[in-house]
Amino acid sequence: KAAPSAADVTAVVTAAGGEVDEASLAALMGDLEGKDIHEILAKGEASLKNCAGAAAAAAPAAAGGAAPAAAAVAEKPKEEEVDALDGGMDMFGGGGAKTG
Repeated sequence: KAAPSAADVTAVVTAAGGEVDEASLAALMGDLEGKDIHEILAKGEASLKNCAGAAAAAAPAAAGGAAPAAAAVAEKPKEEEVDALDGGMDMFGGGGAKTG
């Protein structure tokens, strides 16, 4: 529909599991009055495409700024590994001694 009614909007919102706030619905209907919903959606879609392009351009810059932080995390001091058999015990209590 080029001009949806309040009942149309309510039906869509409730079908999606939402609840309709009557004050917000009244404000929306007032904003849409005398306007073609298809034109509004087309303008919104164009705006979203512009935002998506700007976000894609900003992503490499953000990733470049995150690289030094990742390098700082990678420089964490290494802990020495301890061999469980160094103490002379094994899991069967044999003391870790070699035979023969």
